[in-house]
Amino acid sequence: MRQRVLAVFGTRPEAIKMAPLIRMIIEKGRYDVAVALTGQHKTMLDQMIQGFELPVDYNLDIFSPGQSPAAIAAKTLLRLDPLLETEPPAAVMVQGDTTSALAAGLAAFYHRVPVIHVEAGLRTDNLFNPFPEEANRRALSQIGSLHLAPTANAKANVLADGIDPTKINVTGNTVIDALALALQTDLPIQEPTVARLLASDQRLILVTSHRRESWGEPMRRIAQGLAHLATDEPDTQFVLPLHANPTVREAFQVLAGLPNVALLEPLGYFDLAKVIAAATLVITDSGGIQEEAPSLGKPVLVLRDNTERPEGVASGTARLVGTDPQVIYTQARRLLDDPIAYDAMAQAVNPYGDGLAAQRSEAAIAHFLELGAPLPEFDPGTPLAAPGSRTVPGR
Repeated sequence: MRQRVLAVFGTRPEAIKMAPLIRMIIEKGRYDVAVALTGQHKTMLDQMIQGFELPVDYNLDIFSPGQSPAAIAAKTLLRLDPLLETEPPAAVMVQGDTTSALAAGLAAFYHRVPVIHVEAGLRTDNLFNPFPEEANRRALSQIGSLHLAPTANAKANVLADGIDPTKINVTGNTVIDALALALQTDLPIQEPTVARLLASDQRLILVTSHRRESWGEPMRRIAQGLAHLATDEPDTQFVLPLHANPTVREAFQVLAGLPNVALLEPLGYFDLAKVIAAATLVITDSGGIQEEAPSLGKPVLVLRDNTERPEGVASGTARLVGTDPQVIYTQARRLLDDPIAYDAMAQAVNPYGDGLAAQRSEAAIAHFLELGAPLPEFDPGTPLAAPGSRTVPGR
């Protein structure tokens, strides 16, 4: 009987990073893969499933408006439990640091089913920032049986948790593979404003901000810095897809009257990929975009005081600017006005991946299942992040 891996995910970022690996497992055909959706990002997930042509075998349907992390965890555990009891797979595969990923890992652990953790080892060393993701990923490291770490830094973090080094593989990040797939996909642009802006010759800056730890005054300060920048750069178009959360939307209403700021509904991933490719600069607090933009030569200003992705800071592709409006303004203007500073970031080596992470991950799982040999680990040729590079200097 063929061995089967059960992939469990429910948010758009998870789907993006799981898609290339699921497709690679199907392509290689050494073992089977089934997909269980938790169902908490219904609308945003549909496009991922269709665009990446992913199979869906189970839907846990845990969605309800405004539910807490506790509710997400409880529903995921309860609805996975009978599935693992009646159809136990060879392993359960989860991605990243969502609450549903941790709950799926726990459900597998309770049934003594091995847990494969994709994108293992990210750390900020602050249990409450980001919240609850930092605690989720630390816990997954303790119950995981195979750790697919995107970088050497991430592997070092898992090793520091006392994990057997033979259970860790450095693969690169599958988000780089996903971005390449998205840009190759021949799908029309869904958002009319995006289509219009990409057809123009205006300089574009992509802005995304949604993280829970920035809600309230920090996010309002981000908006102030962006308003200052947009006012001083009238010929530059700012594209800001707004998270659906009302707290996020309220914070950015200060930008609503500026003619060169497009406040949009959340973009589909394939539209977003095209905006990243067209942008001159990316300003974001998103983890995935910190990894994607450098693969296209786009400098990234990170709207956070620390990051679980220090490799970009160390290699020069990203810079932490926090939520101080003056710092945001000054650092963005520096990149827009100084070609040497811009080129230094745009031409830095991407430490996050080379587009072969799905192949390495599939081979690592095959090796874990005793079906094949692993591939050589990902090595971008850049040094590990220097101490302190996870935090904005002086903070």
